[in-house]
This record gives sequence, structure tokens and C-alpha cells, in this order.
Amino acid sequence: MLSKIIEDALNNQIRIEAESSQIYLAMACWAEVKGLEGVSNFMYAQSDEEREHMLKLIKFVNERGGHAQISQLAAPNVTFKSIKEMFEKLFEHEVYVSQSINELVHISLQEKDYASHNFLQWYVAEQIEEEAVARTILDKINMIGDDKGGLYLFDRDIENLTVTTAAANTPQ
Repeated sequence: MLSKIIEDALNNQIRIEAESSQIYLAMACWAEVKGLEGVSNFMYAQSDEEREHMLKLIKFVNERGGHAQISQLAAPNVTFKSIKEMFEKLFEHEVYVSQSINELVHISLQEKDYASHNFLQWYVAEQIEEEAVARTILDKINMIGDDKGGLYLFDRDIENLTVTTAAANTPQ
């Protein structure tokens, strides 16, 4: 059974994950109208992934005797000055999500809710990956600079971007 404190914190994270999905969706739309098909496809896929993260939390809350709440979302930014600015905003958002997940883990330990603590470890590892991907993309964009040819190649290659993190390498 979830404590009211954990239930409220998880419901807040449900909202954050939903907003994350919307942020990626807005970025996908912006990239698509700019002719960046690879970036838009990457962002559409990321939006779907964030929605899955939200649904996973919803199911967990409901399965543990809580009541998942679907709340109003803040409208995402829909325009950007550049692809670099867009990915900088994305990275900042992923850092914010990581901080929120870490706070949830802290609350679960304070509440001695070890089932929630265990469940949240997946999100901790996922956020390590999300930040690493955003950082890698920013590194590539910084290498490209103002080179339109480089942007073209980046746009083509981003759909196949893979980043392996230490958190993903679990002992077998």
C-alpha cells in the first residue's frame, strides 16, 4: 500500500513524464516543419517513450492501492532559434527529470517503501541514459557548428544514434 506522501510524489512524476512526452512532441513538430526529418522521427520516438514511462508509473500507482491522477499539463515551448537551442533545452529538461526521480527515491527511503524504491531504480538508470543521449547529441551539434552539410548528415544519422551507458551494463 502506498503512503499518501509517495502517492502524491508519484502522481507529480506522472505529470512530469506526460509533460516530457509533450516537450518531445513539440520538438518533433518544430523539426519536421524545418525539414529535419531524422530529428523529427527521433523526437516522435522519444515522445512515445516518455508516454510509456508515464503509463508505467500510472500502472504502478494503481497496482499498489493508490489512485493515479491525470493532471493538467504546462504547454511546451513550440519554437526554437536553432537546433542547438532545442537540444540544450532538452538536456536541461532531462536534468530536471533526473532531479525529480532522485527526490522520489529519497522520499521512498524516508517512507521505508522499499517496493517503490526498487521500482524507481529503473527510472534512475533510464535517466542516466537520457542525459547521456542528450549530452552526446549536443557534442555532435557543437562539432557541426554552422556547417549545413554537417547538419544534413547529423539529421540523417540521428535516427540510428545509440549511446551505451555504464548503468546499462549490468553483470550477467
